[in-house]
Amino acid sequence: MGQGNSQFSEAELEDYQDLTYFTKKEILYAHKHFQKLAPEKVGHNPNAKLPMEKLLSLPELRANPFADRICHVFSSSKDGDCTFEDFLDMMSVFSEAAPKTVKTAYAFRIYDFDGDEYLDRGDLTTLVCRLVGGRHVNEPSQLVSDLRMSASDVDILVSKILEEADLDDDGRLAYAEFDHVMSKAPDFANSFLIRL
Repeated sequence: MGQGNSQFSEAELEDYQDLTYFTKKEILYAHKHFQKLAPEKVGHNPNAKLPMEKLLSLPELRANPFADRICHVFSSSKDGDCTFEDFLDMMSVFSEAAPKTVKTAYAFRIYDFDGDEYLDRGDLTTLVCRLVGGRHVNEPSQLVSDLRMSASDVDILVSKILEEADLDDDGRLAYAEFDHVMSKAPDFANSFLIRL
């Protein structure tokens, strides 16, 4: 297969292919992309770990209001820093080949800001604020007035989301409720996508 200059053996590539939604060629391309972020650090070190700040410089993540959460969810050390395997998992889940069920499960984890396995009013408020104001806006008071969305607008929107999606009326969304909502969103899989 012409892997003479690859740092991966054929067996490693096959393992990565079995564990992701990528072909061997796509895995090598992903590694090249990862290596470009910090060539001096990655080099030929298969265990190199890149700080989240490096990952956030990727054009595919730079403008995403959830980029830091994405890095934290995929980081095996849960600090946002990623090894190549973490990065490969991330890119695989965000690939076109990943099934909607996998994308939905990861979206839920990304939006679960407090990590309690529910999307409660606080998580949904942060989600809306980030969608409107960007990655560094986590509460309504941080929204800039020219965005035309007040704290009460955010609260009304979050209430409407809960009213529509909270099937058991417990004031929060369990994964099953989130999955139910996402199953009705035809464009979700296409928007939960990163092309390398």
